[in-house]
Amino acid sequence: MTVKTRPTAQSTNDAATPVIEIRNLHKSYGQLEVLKGIDMVAPKGHVISLIGSSGSGKSTLLRCCNLLEDSQQGEITFEGEPVKWRGEGLNRQPADRSQVTRIRTNLSMVFQQFNLWSHMTILQNVMEAPVTVLKRDPVEVEAKAREYLEKVGIGDKADAWPAMLSGGQQQRAAIARALCMEPRALLFDEPTSALDPELEQEVVKVIKALADEGRTMLLVTHDMRLAADVSDHVVFLHQGRTEEEGPPDAVFGNPQTARLQGFLSAGG
Repeated sequence: MTVKTRPTAQSTNDAATPVIEIRNLHKSYGQLEVLKGIDMVAPKGHVISLIGSSGSGKSTLLRCCNLLEDSQQGEITFEGEPVKWRGEGLNRQPADRSQVTRIRTNLSMVFQQFNLWSHMTILQNVMEAPVTVLKRDPVEVEAKAREYLEKVGIGDKADAWPAMLSGGQQQRAAIARALCMEPRALLFDEPTSALDPELEQEVVKVIKALADEGRTMLLVTHDMRLAADVSDHVVFLHQGRTEEEGPPDAVFGNPQTARLQGFLSAGG
């Protein structure tokens, strides 16, 4: 696999407070421990890719970052601000709901399934959260929404219904919707795995363009070529632990562990 080099974030970003920082994170579903002490840092302007086999904990980790899942141990810090918790173990949950809302609105998530509202046009889908959640002016939001739809290449689909769009177009609309929140970071959970190869490339092109803009992104992906192309740092998870991590040229070009070597040789 050829690892492409993209411009890294500027040194000023390296010294800045990370957008997301996770320390010793544990997550269980009942007796099943899915995350077993994960550490991860997402500096401003960096792309962090999470790779690994199904069931390794990638999507769970992403959902814990966005507080869509409660973790049982460890710390999550957003731009230097620790998440406040109450309770312990399986009873632990965020203590400040306003903090949760604020963090979630700054960490926009793009899911594997597009999750567009079928009763709204594409433009209405993109505008809905900034207007209803952030209470922004609809006129200003509409201008931004149209701008982001143009950015992802579907400006001409603003008045269409989701059912009228291909899977690739719907996923690009979902990305525009995430961008319209103007978040501190974008979280992608297998954004191309539900798409046919031809449509997948439409979405890959958008993700690469966003990476080139220096946006902070966490990317769970099965596409090793995409991870190699856009990442500043790659984390390989195995059975809920970080098995190996590093810059993409090291992870893909010179894997150190037998598990990562086997994973890459099997095609990811």
